[in-house]
Amino acid sequence: MQVIRLAALSDNYIFVLHDPNQNIAAVVDPAEAKPVLQKLNELKASLVAIFNTHHHNDHVGGNRELMQQFPDVTVYGGAEDKGRIPGQQVFLQQGDRVEFAQRTAEVIFVPGHTRAHIAYYFPPENPGETGELFCGDTLFAGGCGRLFEGTPTQMVDSLSKLRSLPDDTRVWCAHEYTLNNLKFALTVDAQNADLQTRYDEVKASRSRKEATVPSLLGVEKHTNPFLRWDQPALQSAANNRDSVQTFAWIRGMKDKF
Repeated sequence: MQVIRLAALSDNYIFVLHDPNQNIAAVVDPAEAKPVLQKLNELKASLVAIFNTHHHNDHVGGNRELMQQFPDVTVYGGAEDKGRIPGQQVFLQQGDRVEFAQRTAEVIFVPGHTRAHIAYYFPPENPGETGELFCGDTLFAGGCGRLFEGTPTQMVDSLSKLRSLPDDTRVWCAHEYTLNNLKFALTVDAQNADLQTRYDEVKASRSRKEATVPSLLGVEKHTNPFLRWDQPALQSAANNRDSVQTFAWIRGMKDKF
């Protein structure tokens, strides 16, 4: 299974999953249809699945047009998003499985950004290979999504599920927010040497207009403040030893950044 990153709208990413052996493809969070159709034409592949993480329009905006072009496509989304995702046919819950290209993804229920958000995790096929995590707007490179429909407690629980995955998991988040996220991270975790190094590397990458997605989950665990609510440096900055309260403080600071 090949993962192809497509730029869309102002800062979105769409991910095309391609099986060259069967000439089929799936797409994760198609913000718009045009770049997906262009890539499918290049690949000469048929679209068989749309994997939505949540209902926001910059993640489902291309669903209807893609369904028109590929009438047999199956549209997946979270069970709690019923009635909010265009064309949704499959309603997924924590622990469900979806298959593509002889790979099986685990569905992880991650409410917080929205009440219905899910993520798709494809474990590695063989030892030494990477897993693939498609996490929508729950976890970003260097950040996490705003809490539009959820609570800090829900988000900590959701991010805990993602944090428990192997360090070599590739994190395919849906926006190019990394540089700004790391600028903020330095305001709450300034003594983190790994974070300082990462910020310099990302700043250089973005000056060359290079994408910073995917990132590695192991890097996120060491540098993303939204995965470090239980670290003494962040709890000290928040003046609070409670993990949820520390996370809520970090999220509140980011909302004002």
